[in-house]
Amino acid sequence: MVKGNMTIRMEPELKAQASALFKALGMDLSTATGIFYRQALRCHGIPFEIKVDEPNAVTYAAMEAAEQDEDMYGPFDSVDGLMEALNA
Repeated sequence: MVKGNMTIRMEPELKAQASALFKALGMDLSTATGIFYRQALRCHGIPFEIKVDEPNAVTYAAMEAAEQDEDMYGPFDSVDGLMEALNA
């Protein structure tokens, strides 16, 4: 098997974090990258779901209310108090 070289550009902090993770799993970045490519070939695509993790309309409304200091609840003294506010 003939092996070739590949250069990947990434932020130094991302590389350090990924390297530490893969080291904990007993592999280096090269091995992890090879596993990714093998899985991509096996799956005929990216081997994990890729999606935009965007808040929904309710979350956006809550964020806006919080920025305007409106509808601010808590801290709560009990679970019942929390549930009452959630169900309001």
